[in-house]
Amino acid sequence: MKYLIGVAFVLVMAGDVIPRAQTRWYPSPWGREDQRGAANRITPAKVLEAKSLITTGVVYQLGHLYEAAMPLFGGRHFSLRIPQTFGPRGSNQFTYHDEIVSGELGQIGTQLDGLGHAGIGDLFYNGNDRKAFARPDGLTRLGIENIGPLVTRGVLIDVARFKNQAQLAGGYEITVADLKGALLRQNTDVHSGDVVMIHTGWGSLWMKDNPRYLESAPGIGVAAAQFLADQEVVVVGADTWNVEVAPARDSSLVGPVHQLLIARHGIYLHENVLTEELARDGVYEFAFMFTPLLFKGATGSPGSPIAIR
Repeated sequence: MKYLIGVAFVLVMAGDVIPRAQTRWYPSPWGREDQRGAANRITPAKVLEAKSLITTGVVYQLGHLYEAAMPLFGGRHFSLRIPQTFGPRGSNQFTYHDEIVSGELGQIGTQLDGLGHAGIGDLFYNGNDRKAFARPDGLTRLGIENIGPLVTRGVLIDVARFKNQAQLAGGYEITVADLKGALLRQNTDVHSGDVVMIHTGWGSLWMKDNPRYLESAPGIGVAAAQFLADQEVVVVGADTWNVEVAPARDSSLVGPVHQLLIARHGIYLHENVLTEELARDGVYEFAFMFTPLLFKGATGSPGSPIAIR
């Protein structure tokens, strides 16, 4: 159920209320004009901490290939066309190709949800009212261009391994106990300013059973999301299309974890991340790097994040 208290939502899910629900969840700790949210936690010290984790030089690509046949949520689409071959030009017979790409580029494939993506009613991160900043030609506030490069310590939480399963079931809600248990088993902890990636095994369905991949997903619930927010993370990602459990335990709710992390705490979500190789090799701590594309006014960014061991 949803209850209005002042201007904030208190989400009740099967008797669990979001911890420390406040009547007012803005302005941001970084000021009323802030548009970067948790990215402010990535300091030079965090970048140097990430550098210190590079010991073997092995690079893991965490992004999927972008192609028309990839799983696409709802009515989203992707197409790439080569319009023609240009040339030949000059006495040296120079020819070249361009491409035309169409799609909801910030919200398909491996992508990062920006702070302008998910709101609570009309209000988005830092109390920004969508009626004042959402325009047909782009967001005038909270666009993806405000984030900046993300270079910090990354942590993989292998919940599938902790549960002794190759793949968690669709609709399984990852709990605080699951996160703590997996971290304890891995002998890993989470620091302020970290990026957290959750391995569920669900990504093994990518391009193998797209309908099943999209019809549900294991993921974190509100309590687990609050736990990660309390650790002051910057990004929460997973090898699923939603990061949060789908469907939600309370069928009347849509995207409560998105609301909690993005709108209330300015924490980004990284969806459809390729975590299988990290899990296979037991890489639980790494240098994480991702630079959102500078699409002015976009709600998110595609791209290929990397982990360096």
